[in-house]
Amino acid sequence: MEREKRVTNKSWHSQETKEVIELLGTNSTKGLSEVEAQERLNKFGENVLPEKKKESRLIRFFKHFNDILIYILLIAAVVTALLGHWVDTIVIVIVAVVNASIGFFQENKAEKALEDIKKMLSHTAQIIRDGKRVEIGASHLAVGDIVILHPGDKIPADLRIIKSDNLRIEESALTGESVPSEKNVTVIDADTPLGDRTNMAFSTTTVSAGTGIGAVVAIGQDTEIGKINRMMSEVKQITTPLLKQTASFGKTVSMVIIVIAILVFAFGYFFRDYQTGELLMSVIGLAVAAIPEGLPAILSIILAIGVQNMAKRNAIVRTLPSVETLGSVAVICSDKTGTLTKNEMTVKSLITATGEFHVTGTGYSPKGDIMKAEEKADFSSEPVLDELVGCFYICNEASLGKDDEGNWYVKGDPTEGALITLYEKAPVDHHETDRLATIPFDSEYKYMATLAECEDKNIIYIKGAPDRLLGMADKQLSEDGLKVFDRKYWESKIHGLAGNGQRIIGGAYKIVDKQKKKLSHEDIQEGVVFLGLAGIIDPPREEAIEAIGQCAQAGITVKMITGDHIETAKSIGKDMGIGDGSMALEGKAIERMADEELEEAALEYNIFARTSPEHKLRLVKALQARNIICAMTGDGVNDAPALKKADVGIAMGIKGTEVTKDAAEMVLADDNFSTIAAAVEEGRRVYDNLKKTILFILPTNGAESFLIIASILFGTLMPLTPIQILWVNMVTSVTISLALAFEKLEPDTMKQPPRSSRTPLLNGYFIWRILFVSILIGGGTLLLNLYLLANGVSEDIVRTVTIQTIVITQMFHLYNSRSIRQSAFSRDFFSNKAVFVVSGLLILLQLFITYIPFMNDVFGTVQLPLHFWIYPFAFGFLIFVIVEIEKYVMRKIDLIKTK
Repeated sequence: MEREKRVTNKSWHSQETKEVIELLGTNSTKGLSEVEAQERLNKFGENVLPEKKKESRLIRFFKHFNDILIYILLIAAVVTALLGHWVDTIVIVIVAVVNASIGFFQENKAEKALEDIKKMLSHTAQIIRDGKRVEIGASHLAVGDIVILHPGDKIPADLRIIKSDNLRIEESALTGESVPSEKNVTVIDADTPLGDRTNMAFSTTTVSAGTGIGAVVAIGQDTEIGKINRMMSEVKQITTPLLKQTASFGKTVSMVIIVIAILVFAFGYFFRDYQTGELLMSVIGLAVAAIPEGLPAILSIILAIGVQNMAKRNAIVRTLPSVETLGSVAVICSDKTGTLTKNEMTVKSLITATGEFHVTGTGYSPKGDIMKAEEKADFSSEPVLDELVGCFYICNEASLGKDDEGNWYVKGDPTEGALITLYEKAPVDHHETDRLATIPFDSEYKYMATLAECEDKNIIYIKGAPDRLLGMADKQLSEDGLKVFDRKYWESKIHGLAGNGQRIIGGAYKIVDKQKKKLSHEDIQEGVVFLGLAGIIDPPREEAIEAIGQCAQAGITVKMITGDHIETAKSIGKDMGIGDGSMALEGKAIERMADEELEEAALEYNIFARTSPEHKLRLVKALQARNIICAMTGDGVNDAPALKKADVGIAMGIKGTEVTKDAAEMVLADDNFSTIAAAVEEGRRVYDNLKKTILFILPTNGAESFLIIASILFGTLMPLTPIQILWVNMVTSVTISLALAFEKLEPDTMKQPPRSSRTPLLNGYFIWRILFVSILIGGGTLLLNLYLLANGVSEDIVRTVTIQTIVITQMFHLYNSRSIRQSAFSRDFFSNKAVFVVSGLLILLQLFITYIPFMNDVFGTVQLPLHFWIYPFAFGFLIFVIVEIEKYVMRKIDLIKTK
């Protein structure tokens, strides 16, 4: 028990190295013995993440039948089979299977996020066992093993650093920190945030420079990456607003159908002289007529078209309902590093004793200028600036490169890469300088020094933390030569840059004898001349600033959630239009808050700094607790749980980790935050078109139901058989309504606030319009039936005319439905060519069902004499005119209300 208690200790960063070694029961020089390591592996398990049980493809397919409307269809199929109407049974079953198949093939592919986390884990580790250095599989690491670290190594488990030699580790994917973290062995407070634990190394992060030794303190699911894995496993997939609305709609429709079917059957049985079998078929016809069985298929198809449109705009959507959810997003929670910013360190400010300079251009691309006031700096008259830029170039280990696609990248430390880019921007003679000796940067003394050879002298160039260089300098260089060092001047400048969220690097030099060829720390403790300061930021994406403005116009709040320092976060936030630059909440404060307090804070604050993966997840939950539909963007592993929990998770496609991409519903192919604004626009267009589709489809069901109920009540000819009803429903929903998916965005849609998650799928006006058109089509068709029967037309011809009347009238109604309120004859009348294509296709299908013998036999239709076609077309045009008049009246009412 004591050993188990030891190895599950959680505050390794707050204990001395000797105490850590003792608690782990290991030896810092000899490591564990093979016997002890094996015992621990047997007791605590291997250094792997737990497997997740996968759902079979068959089960996933059958889940698409889990819809109450489909249940009613299947019951109808069983009843028709019992009555011996096998053609009706087969067609009904085919419709149900087609719906399920469309949903199955369009849904998100198998969940891969946990698998990708496992791929990120290191495969091997260099360790010390029994006093010998050996390489083993990372899965066989035990708590207490001593791991040796070199540049490029992937950290195999969570380690407590026990030795560091200029060790720097790239942790941005885990912590959100935009530059490699400098590691040491110094004890820190127990409540230190994850991103500030400088004596720890975490599984899946990468050594970027230096060497070190660490003791394994956590393996597998106990590591920080393991906690993220566990959080992702525990996060329950939420239902999107559209799925909630359609599920609620389906239940309501099904209850209404069942109640009406029972009442109609009872009326027909007791008050009309119907055979039981005939009455059952009529009631089944009523149920089939009332069910919008084509709606699930058309919804999937419209969403799939939305997916394709978004892909053209660099937004890859992985789950269909997320297309529509984007249109209702009220809050976008965005990671900072790599999402709102470029994740490419850039020098923005330079300060010398003679003035202040602004550097244009962002990222590692050497495009830009060094400006003084509003003009390019004249380096011939700015010798101090020339010397400072040269110092930063010579005292540097990084270099720039360009990939096959023309993108610039840095080899080495990102901060040093920013200084190289600065040098390339400067209008100076770009020549190489012979370096004789170097003191590499180390977090212990916080500077780097390089001895460079010049013509008649040698110069030691120094760059590093300003506080260290201020303590070493006794003079400063100005345009008039050397001056007495003015410490207060430089401290005020440092304070100003830090207040703007910039990382600060100082530059200095010392002239030494030409004969000096070696370099030591003692050489730069006096006689140092201070040159100036460089302010470095991870710059905002210009297009992201514009996109945030577009989001604000659309009533969407953007919140920045980052692992970076609070001052940096506030500065970036202010530049981008997020918050006011003064209000921000730190992870420590979030840690202390109860859920109710955090809900208030999540609404009040727009900037959150020094956050951990748990904090991001809690913030998303807090917003959702207030019924706010939120999206979460990010690119690091630390963002994955929050992305999975959010209503829409959005990952970066280029710089995002595979784990993040597979936890997300949408991936930005260009890593461009502005693509989100375009995706929101597309999401709103899709939702508008879905509502237009419902407004178009449901009158078909309403008209058929009206016809059947009326025929049973009045004891007249059953106007349509179940199989004919299915034909009408499917041909109108899967062909004509498909054209509405291509309608353009309604005017001012992006100037409207996002809709509430509680907004019903059908509002009062929609219900009115559906009832109005249903009664028009159903009542008009019934009158036409009675007229034809009264004139001695055969029942088969009347049924065939009825099919044509409903379908052709719906074709005319399609043009009404292109805009909910606006006139059909707008300037965009010819903008959607699909409307005309499907109209032609529909007429062709109706000719097939009327004149092809095979289809006559299956659907019970007959070949119509030519003069009968005037009825459906004349009636369809009449309905079109009446609905346009209704829309005109409603527009006038809207105008009166706004006055």
